[in-house]
Amino acid sequence: MSFDWVPTVKTEIPGPKSKELLALREKYVSRGPANTVPVFAEEAKGALVRDVDGNVFIDFAAGIGVINVGHSPRELVDAVKEQAERFLHTCFHVVMYEPYIRLAEKLAEITPGDFPKKTLLVNSGAEAVENAVKFARKYTKRTGIVSFECGFHGRTLMAMTLTSKVKPYKFGFGPFAPDVYKVPSAYCYRCAYGLAYPGCGLKCVDNLERFFVSECPAENIAAVIIEPVQGEGGFIVPPPEFLQGVKKICEKYGIVFIADEVQTGFGRTGKFFAVDNFGVIPDLITMSKSLAAGMPLSAVTGRAEIMDAPNPGEVGGTFGGNPVSCAASLKAIELIEREGLSVRANVLGSRMMNRLKEMHEKYPVIGDVRGLGAMVAVELVKDRGTKEPAKEATSQVIAHCWKNGLIALSAGIYSNVVRILVPLVVTDEQLTMGLDILESAIAGVNN
Repeated sequence: MSFDWVPTVKTEIPGPKSKELLALREKYVSRGPANTVPVFAEEAKGALVRDVDGNVFIDFAAGIGVINVGHSPRELVDAVKEQAERFLHTCFHVVMYEPYIRLAEKLAEITPGDFPKKTLLVNSGAEAVENAVKFARKYTKRTGIVSFECGFHGRTLMAMTLTSKVKPYKFGFGPFAPDVYKVPSAYCYRCAYGLAYPGCGLKCVDNLERFFVSECPAENIAAVIIEPVQGEGGFIVPPPEFLQGVKKICEKYGIVFIADEVQTGFGRTGKFFAVDNFGVIPDLITMSKSLAAGMPLSAVTGRAEIMDAPNPGEVGGTFGGNPVSCAASLKAIELIEREGLSVRANVLGSRMMNRLKEMHEKYPVIGDVRGLGAMVAVELVKDRGTKEPAKEATSQVIAHCWKNGLIALSAGIYSNVVRILVPLVVTDEQLTMGLDILESAIAGVNN
């Protein structure tokens, strides 16, 4: 790559070439898709992105957790080229191909649980979630699905229904899928019951069984779905006993436990999958994002008896498990394993958490610092006592970052969380420089 690792802002943001493209975007692209940074990428490598005007950014977003192995690693690009030269598509339903089978084999190996597993490959995280629900319903012959407040599972009908944040994801898009229920999550900083861990006795777990009495009988519930660390909801890391307690309840009532690892998977939290940090083995696990390092691909992997519940033809899709995406995924998994990126995630996470905790001591606008592995965040508030969300300040922080060479993202049901999803191949110098820019942004909004 032809540019140096130091972020370089050569023009105003957006620059002249990006402005030209923004005018075309305004004319021809739906305004529905939101954009965090008003620039257009020209080239990206590792943890860096260069835009069409020559501005270089450190990437603390990784395509929303997609680029765990970094932008365009050479071996992965070569694997994509090699497969593309062979064939781009046959449709797995028509003429099968080896990369699909090899990837299913690999996912059975690396996902939690020592039991026979099978996989369905599809295209996006939302599609994986939709199919996980189908598998659970077909297997249990029940219809009810339970998800958790602050959860995000996608934008298609079922996935949107499972999602908790109303604006912008659900407002005006109803009616939603029936027989879906929500219960409070373990958002300890903003406990739904006004309690504090560990003295709370995990009331949020007890509430799930109460729900079966007050709202919907367990005999009607096919599955419980949860992100082990809630991503879009604000990088909410639950106490270990929370997931363990939910899993025990599922086992007690014959309910399928679905771990949505679309954002948390593939080394991000210091383990290959986030549930590995909690000692929980899901019945089904949904994956996407860093599964294929930027190529569109998602998967549902789980117990063979559940995955075999649908009859032939009842699940699938024309592009599901595209051979080029499968080739990218196999190489991405190889790189994560060979380069020890899960271990690297813990090193990065420790450094980020230490730095963010130092910021917490200096800047009252930071209400909470939390994370697991290299999935870390700060929640901004107007007042630490009232915990009133500081949404406007968060927007200002994000804008300050990209104006100074750092790509950062917000999150949280109140849009007041700054989340860090840096590629796991980021250098120590890049990480420090990115955190310096972030601290400058936070200092600028601190009251």
